[in-house]
Amino acid sequence: MNEQLAFLAIFVFLFSLVSGRVSRSFISGPMVFVATGLLMGPSGLGWFSGEEFRDSLHWLADFTLALFLFTDAANANLTTLKKASGIPARLLLIGLPGSIALGFTAAFYIFDVLTLFEAAMLGTMLAATDAALGKAVVTNKSVPGRIREGLNVESGLNDGLCVPVLFVFVALEVGSERGLGEGLIAELLARELGLGVLIGVTTAAIGAWLWGYFGRLRWTSGVWSQITPAALAISCFAIAQTLHASGYIAAFSGGLLFGYLSRGHAEEVVFAAEGIAETMALLTWFLFGFAVVGQSFSLFSWPVLAYALLSLTLIRMLPVFLALMGSGEKAGAKLFIGWFGPRGLASIVFSIIVLEKGLAGAEFMALVVTLTVLLSLVLHGVSAKPLAQWIGRQDR
Repeated sequence: MNEQLAFLAIFVFLFSLVSGRVSRSFISGPMVFVATGLLMGPSGLGWFSGEEFRDSLHWLADFTLALFLFTDAANANLTTLKKASGIPARLLLIGLPGSIALGFTAAFYIFDVLTLFEAAMLGTMLAATDAALGKAVVTNKSVPGRIREGLNVESGLNDGLCVPVLFVFVALEVGSERGLGEGLIAELLARELGLGVLIGVTTAAIGAWLWGYFGRLRWTSGVWSQITPAALAISCFAIAQTLHASGYIAAFSGGLLFGYLSRGHAEEVVFAAEGIAETMALLTWFLFGFAVVGQSFSLFSWPVLAYALLSLTLIRMLPVFLALMGSGEKAGAKLFIGWFGPRGLASIVFSIIVLEKGLAGAEFMALVVTLTVLLSLVLHGVSAKPLAQWIGRQDR
């Protein structure tokens, strides 16, 4: 165990030294960590065993997504969404539901092993885009500002918006498998969603007030004030999970309120928490590489590959293209925005949620998610820089 920890710590240290250079290449950090995990795992050199750290992937992915949901929500500029003609509003209010609907339809007709609600779950799990994987585009100055802002706001909010939709479909499937009545299904949803929101906003409100109060007393040190938002995010998540509510809903709703109460200073307030989340995300990708990817290759099939490719292309790009009609964007910009919807951490955690529910099609859905995320890591990572330069030239 100590040998594995030493290797991982040294690898993270070495990567931190060249992270800036890597970010300017066609290779992304997640690609490096997944490839290293695959190399070190049972399918490669065998330095790490898949079973040894499988549980670690679960809780690490949970906490990482909770941090991202909280910080992304806190950073969200909600005034942007008030403009009905803006790119973010169109992507979230039209493109996202369209991607879920099209993903559900394709899954239902391609995979005969999935029920109606399981197909809807799969469409939802793969509709959420990853803000961290999209940073190569949203931080590239070659990309026009309005497109960068649109993709940044969308990726920051759409995973949080997908959570309640996923839980609705999960509740309906659980109800159908276990013969629950409509009243019990409604009770399950109320507990997961309603209680999750209540816990999130209550925890965030109390936390923000305490932080402000003790800050005015100058009792909070500079170093520890950087930890406060991260601890508050995990508190929202953990309290909700303890009370059998959705920790993801609690983290997202808590982040929205915390960002509002920060009165325009949310970005600087949660900066350190974002750094913690980024580090945890890379460790999650490492665990994903050796604990999941290496053991899934033999299970991939042509229908799974076909759906994964459809999910990354037509299932997202068509709804986005239609959503942006009338926005004044050129066809090239619409295709660019549609293409850059990388799938990542949220989809992985969603598959873990479904696996925990013990649904009949859970393992198959997780397999589809694994291949889709793996393809997204490579295809979106390699294409980010050249396509960013291309859209910059097209927009002049």
